[in-house]
Amino acid sequence: MSVTLLRSALRASTSASSRKTGLAGATFVRGKATLPDLPYGYGALEPTISSKIMELHHSKHHNTYVTSFNNATEQMAEARHKEDIQTQIVLQPLINFHGGGHINHTLFWENLAPISKGGGEPPTGGLSKAINDSYGSLDAMKEKFNAALAGIQGSGWAWLVQDTQTGNVMIKTYANQDPVVGQFRPLLGIDAWEHAYYLQYQNRKVEYFNAIWDVINWKAAEKRFK
Repeated sequence: MSVTLLRSALRASTSASSRKTGLAGATFVRGKATLPDLPYGYGALEPTISSKIMELHHSKHHNTYVTSFNNATEQMAEARHKEDIQTQIVLQPLINFHGGGHINHTLFWENLAPISKGGGEPPTGGLSKAINDSYGSLDAMKEKFNAALAGIQGSGWAWLVQDTQTGNVMIKTYANQDPVVGQFRPLLGIDAWEHAYYLQYQNRKVEYFNAIWDVINWKAAEKRFK
């Protein structure tokens, strides 16, 4: 779905017609990305994630990706109109980065839920079986997932993905804001950028990686699993 969203956004930048498509709550109207509302309050994930972090992460960082993506796609449309290939080449990495940031964060918000709303409850059904088949148990998967997060150099994400060809689930890491596209379907992602945890956990990022499982919304991951 992430591929579809990004492609539709790029097509929208050169189209004068109005269209509206969605991915995990993200919307594009007349080629404009919009910041999705959170399905819970900024303080709803405390004490795992502080209200201040959630407010800054959503209203500032995610909003910056949305604004920058929109600006870059507008410039891209102008460059295409002028047949300015050099500018199009310069702009494409910006569109990929900020578009990826928008997609990743939109999925991330859905991956979280207050404990009172099911946060931390283990997966069931087909996803639970797939995790057990690949890793032996949910706890074993979490251990490998946290090791993958800790191994990220600089900024990036770790994802539980499903191979669209085999149906198997696996853990993959992506640098910066690269989205999960192509052969793999994103099921569950955890943000390893410092802005996701530093105000609360400072240099103790391993504590953040361990704690966030208490507010993971496995129901959202189950809906993406096929």
